[in-house]
Amino acid sequence: MMAASPRAPDQDKQDRLDRVLELVLDARSRMPANHLPKRLNGLFRELGKPEPANDPDDIEDLIWALWISHPEGRAATAMANACEAMAAGAFDLAKPILDELVERYPDWPEAWNKRAILAFIARQDEACLADIERTLRLEPRHFGAISGFAQLCVRQRRHVEAKAALTIALEIDPHLRGLRELIDKLETPRETMH
Repeated sequence: MMAASPRAPDQDKQDRLDRVLELVLDARSRMPANHLPKRLNGLFRELGKPEPANDPDDIEDLIWALWISHPEGRAATAMANACEAMAAGAFDLAKPILDELVERYPDWPEAWNKRAILAFIARQDEACLADIERTLRLEPRHFGAISGFAQLCVRQRRHVEAKAALTIALEIDPHLRGLRELIDKLETPRETMH
């Protein structure tokens, strides 16, 4: 019996990108994790309306506040510290905090999302994709993670995938600023979606 040949690193990278793309494309049909605040459901329904009763920016702010919150005070404090470090550009201070948060609270989508942002900034695309994947498995409506995936695709010149992700993000939150313009600016690629 022949041993399986080792997979090329590029193939592993492509496989992960394809898995995340599949999560993005299925975002509207997948349910968020049961433990997420139920209030998010109503906020997303309201946000999806062309003209919501409340200001879309206020709705987005509430969604982000719920995503970033945690019932354990220690976790919430650690997240606040990580966000403060990130805002100050102290990524080396934020990383170990976020590493601990995803280890202690693996069902917290925003901990994964924040760590994905750090990986993106550090140009660690594989780590970024892995953390976006974890985020979207828990919270498929995470328009921030979907937009982050699109940015990663743009960086990798995967414009078809980027456009698809941006379109899904806009289906979830049609009020996101700048995404329509970004879709328009992306040149028509010669490659097809994988």
